[in-house]
Amino acid sequence: MKRRPLRAALLAALLVVCTACGGGAPSAPATGAAKQAVTLGFSAWPGWFPWQIAQEKGLFAKNGVQAELKYFDSYTDSLTALATGNIDANSQTLNDTLASVSGGAKQTVVLVNDNSTGNDQIIARPGIGSVAALKGRTVAAEQGTVDHYLLLLALRRAGLSASDITFKPLPTDAAAAAFKAGQVDAVGVFAPFTTTALELPGSAAIATSKDFPGAIPDHLVVSRAFASERPETVQALVKTWFDTLTWMQGNKAEARAIMAKRAGVSEQDYADYDAGTTIFTLADNRAAFSSGSLEKQAKEIAAFLTESGLADTAPALDGLLDPRYVQGVSS
Repeated sequence: MKRRPLRAALLAALLVVCTACGGGAPSAPATGAAKQAVTLGFSAWPGWFPWQIAQEKGLFAKNGVQAELKYFDSYTDSLTALATGNIDANSQTLNDTLASVSGGAKQTVVLVNDNSTGNDQIIARPGIGSVAALKGRTVAAEQGTVDHYLLLLALRRAGLSASDITFKPLPTDAAAAAFKAGQVDAVGVFAPFTTTALELPGSAAIATSKDFPGAIPDHLVVSRAFASERPETVQALVKTWFDTLTWMQGNKAEARAIMAKRAGVSEQDYADYDAGTTIFTLADNRAAFSSGSLEKQAKEIAAFLTESGLADTAPALDGLLDPRYVQGVSS
């Protein structure tokens, strides 16, 4: 059975949740230690692996958070889990957050983890040296998510459209494997799956997120209900993130070892991802929220998602960005 596009899956799931919850009285707020319990989702991306460090080094507990980290092998599953209320917070891109909002989810960005500066890639087999040369070719990517978005951006810049290629929708890990096996001409993947794709001899990236500065920011996103009911827990999560970055600065070798293990790659492979993910400091976060750059990017992505058919309706931006948590961290 074909996997449905993300927006359709989210709409169906949200309908089920809303139907199940309709008419029920709101539950009483949790108290005591349980009040700080939170389920945090993340998946395979260098800018999100620091959460693994936070767990292993007790940094959640240091900030009074009882965190259950939920690792998703499928990034799409993590998006659906947040949209349907099965987790409290998730690590996801801005464009995927906007796609969820377009589908009816109520979500808020509370932290910028990083900007992708090369670790999202369109990789082609030997003999295809440019995006323009993809015309008439078969390209795989996970439908409706970040590297599908990157593919469409690259096609548009090259003067092509989605109709100029044969698009093969596959989960990111399967897309990388299919490309390596020679089943498709090109693939859109993010690190660490870029490592798998580039194992095809002679293959090379023909477009990356570095070519589109600021187009793929990655975030900690929570449901608006969670932010409204438990702002102190959201604040503690954000504080934990910056404590983790501080710990990483003083323990670089151990930090890399932990993240490489979670990624399932060698430490050297993980080191190769460094330039492709620009981690945002506290100062970077405050600037992104206060300067209007994040809001500008959200508007541009929202327009592109609608124009390209990745979203059926333009996502509402009211309440999307909440700067108070990065502002609330003592520097």
